[in-house]
Amino acid sequence: MINVSIAGAAGYSGAELIKLLLRHPGVKIDKLFGYSTAGKKIDEVHPSFRYVLSKEIVPFEATSLKNTDVLFVALPSGEAQSIVSEAYKKNVKVIDIGGDFRLKDVNLYKKYYKHEHLTPELLDETVYGLPEWNSNEIKNAKIVANPGCYPTSILLPLIPLLKEKLVNPDFISINSYSGTSGAGKSVSPSMIFTEVNENVRAYKIGNHQHIPEIDLYLQKFGNIAASFTFVPHLMPITRGIYTTIHCKINNSTDVHNIEKIYEKYYSDKPFVRLLGEGIPEIKNVAYTNFCDIGFSTAGNDLIIMSAIDNLIKGAAGQAVQNMNLIFNYEQTMGLL
Repeated sequence: MINVSIAGAAGYSGAELIKLLLRHPGVKIDKLFGYSTAGKKIDEVHPSFRYVLSKEIVPFEATSLKNTDVLFVALPSGEAQSIVSEAYKKNVKVIDIGGDFRLKDVNLYKKYYKHEHLTPELLDETVYGLPEWNSNEIKNAKIVANPGCYPTSILLPLIPLLKEKLVNPDFISINSYSGTSGAGKSVSPSMIFTEVNENVRAYKIGNHQHIPEIDLYLQKFGNIAASFTFVPHLMPITRGIYTTIHCKINNSTDVHNIEKIYEKYYSDKPFVRLLGEGIPEIKNVAYTNFCDIGFSTAGNDLIIMSAIDNLIKGAAGQAVQNMNLIFNYEQTMGLL
């Protein structure tokens, strides 16, 4: 049995973490940390926890980590660094769900996240938490940077094809669509119901903070530099990410070869579901840790589609999957 604490417990990802951890037989929830919600109980902030969990949210203090084995940090970018540093000094394992430790280049971090990185010395200690491609490093990690939701939906379908040199790395067009929970709880005029409802819009074209993350890990795991465009869109739904990737096949191939490549890398991966020429749908992955992948071909054009739940496989579920790897639990524990 391991003791787990959560910083940012009252946010969307924090609440999803609690739900997953409550049904995990190998963990006990130790501390819930928060800022604006400190002093309240979690079932006051999230009434769905009534008669399930009534634990007080407290301000973060490093001394409170005395009995904690792993700390999940579910905070906006720029807010995790000092907390991760304190936990690292206390020899507590950390899984950061935010974006503060995904990039190795502090200049790229400043450009895309609009903050100075205050703990660059920890970046070399951090492991990227994409379990399907980095499980051996994750198992021995002290700090895990949980992947972003958009990158998860893009990296999983693209990496095998780049690695096997099936697609042309010089032409990849990516369009992704996200539910509104991806923006967190911060209040913004563009996120109010009347602006989002019955509407779809692109945003942050060319400067989204996930662009350098996609670029870095396509190259790291696909073993080749790729040139791509990425256009994120906001959809009037609460949760889910749908990604469509258009690329060119390098050599003449058929559907069977594409399926074989995906099977080669994902047949033993419990949370990747291969649909072949089937079409993924968000409703089939909502509230689960699955990534569904399908594709369609037309001559040398290959269209790949993926669907995930941004709060589960794109955040809390993948974080629990990483925790399971670190503590030698089955990856599926608490997630099926």
